[in-house]
Amino acid sequence: MVKVGDHAPHFSLPLIDSAAVFSQASNPKPVLLIFFESDCPTCHLTIPYLNRLTQELGNPSPVVLGISQDDEKVTRELMRQLAIAFPVALDSELQVTKAFDPIAVPTLFLINGDGEILDTQSAFAKTDLNRLAAKLCRALNREPIVIAEKFDGNPDTKPGCTSRHLETLGENAAAPALNLYARRAARASRIALADEVDPYDYCMQMGFADALPVVPPTVERVERMLAATALPADEVIGLVAPNYGAATVEKIAANAVMAGCEPALMRVLIPLVRAVCDERFNLHGVQATTHFAAPLIIINGAVRKELGFACAGNVFSNIARANSSVGRTLQLLLGNLGGARPGEIDMSTLGNPGKFSYCIAENEEENPWEPLHVELGFASAQSAVTLFAAEPPRGVSEHNARHGKQILKAICHQLATSWTYRICSLFEALVVLCPEHVKTLKRDGFTKSKVREFLFNNTGIPLREYVEDNGEGTQYTRIYQEAMIDGERHYLKFAAPEQLKIIVAGGTAGKFSAVISSWATGARGSQMVTYPIAD
Repeated sequence: MVKVGDHAPHFSLPLIDSAAVFSQASNPKPVLLIFFESDCPTCHLTIPYLNRLTQELGNPSPVVLGISQDDEKVTRELMRQLAIAFPVALDSELQVTKAFDPIAVPTLFLINGDGEILDTQSAFAKTDLNRLAAKLCRALNREPIVIAEKFDGNPDTKPGCTSRHLETLGENAAAPALNLYARRAARASRIALADEVDPYDYCMQMGFADALPVVPPTVERVERMLAATALPADEVIGLVAPNYGAATVEKIAANAVMAGCEPALMRVLIPLVRAVCDERFNLHGVQATTHFAAPLIIINGAVRKELGFACAGNVFSNIARANSSVGRTLQLLLGNLGGARPGEIDMSTLGNPGKFSYCIAENEEENPWEPLHVELGFASAQSAVTLFAAEPPRGVSEHNARHGKQILKAICHQLATSWTYRICSLFEALVVLCPEHVKTLKRDGFTKSKVREFLFNNTGIPLREYVEDNGEGTQYTRIYQEAMIDGERHYLKFAAPEQLKIIVAGGTAGKFSAVISSWATGARGSQMVTYPIAD
């Protein structure tokens, strides 16, 4: 591949939808080339950011030039799907591709007016896109702009695909792949019901609802929801796995109406949908597993009080409209757009009550430590929404303990049963501490980090539990860590202290805390994700 500092190979290519020919040799201005192919999801992800760059610069001569490695029919269809705003040239014979020799697509080359390559980027990385955009702006004597925001619902990085000229089969795609990064989608359909048709029964019969009636999403109700956000109704916030239905702002609003949300809750629902569609959360796996997992929503920051989220007594119950309706909206979206309905794609063996609604807020007023979103890198004044693929809560009653260690020992015993007794290391757990337990821990000098370390170091399964049979968990002992706990050899339940998340929630009366196990974690499972909520 040509490198930074090299002189760009001279080439000329005709532009689609134009009689002009782009000639690198005679181009006097800086230009950003992107080599792409139609069946590459990472190309689909990258192109909308270059659309934004093109629109921001508003330069009539090409400042961004796409070079397609496919034929004209396929390229035109991709241009239509992605509404490509910059000129595109065809390199069907791959002669220009071979001259630049990119290993993967997308690959970007920033070339100055003298033909020197100033910078390159392969695959997708937001930091690299912003760097290239800033360099292009400076070369054009413009103020640098940011084109890739951190929390826009897309991953920070994503590997690309093999460049077409290096593919072993050498066959071009017959049609563009599913566009996983579309930014616009069709408006929701309108259905006119006869006067004698009950709209509540209709929603149930058509499968729009869960097991209970929903509020009919009339045009007027949906419009009131849409009025609470400045985003266009047809803007795609995310594609909901496993069917990858487009969660447009309008469809989020319609499902929010059905769930009973107030319009102000659109402020939470937009980042919530971005979070659930984040690749790290692995919604496809969470939705299709036979495990108990359901997405648990955790709300932090001032938005809790502003929008009426419950964080104290009965926090896991149907105590507040905000909690119940936001949780239910997510579940309706997962079924109506993602297609994960029980007995079909959702194959959970026993299920989880959280599959109706699973939304809590942290009781930050009773928390002497940093709340969850601050621990995860956000400012304390920033409201945030966190998603965790969670089992139902398991209670820990400890009313007699007078010291923090006794409380934590009781929690360790419950943590030891996370997922199942003899499996270790492969999951995370959320520990929900009640205010009364927290007061005792704080009095005894425990910080959140010390609580986490104690739970990690004192939660394990005795090695003697693995010698009698070949039950579940015995097959993974080669990856478990050994430790001495209370004078006996144990396998540590968790692989690292970071697998334990801690929040404070619940009422100030009663010494009941809870443990919530995750589904599988890590790159092959589901990772906790947090998104900011706009002020």
